[in-house]
Amino acid sequence: MSETDPHIHVEQKVAQAGAAVRNVIASTLGRATDAPSVVTTGCGRQVAYVMTSPRPDSVTCLACREHAHREHLRCADQIERLSLPGMNITSDQAAKVAEWHRDLARRFSGQEGT
Repeated sequence: MSETDPHIHVEQKVAQAGAAVRNVIASTLGRATDAPSVVTTGCGRQVAYVMTSPRPDSVTCLACREHAHREHLRCADQIERLSLPGMNITSDQAAKVAEWHRDLARRFSGQEGT
């Protein structure tokens, strides 16, 4: 872990990271998970958790922004496949979540207005 890295990164598993995911786990299992002190980032570095953010406007590491862009697009594609007949997610629900991930992907790539 480099103490001199001034950049804000994303966690390597960006779509599964952050407080929102921990809150879902806590509400499902009735137990809260602690945030890790050190995480692996999208660019492959090990940094303090406090030097990461899931918000596109906060991430300053270009490699992490590119990683988050790809991961959110991949996640959107996977979610759309979950809406097959017989699954517990409707096509409307899947479309909304997939669009949310695609919006994040656009924001990480710097294409907010497109």
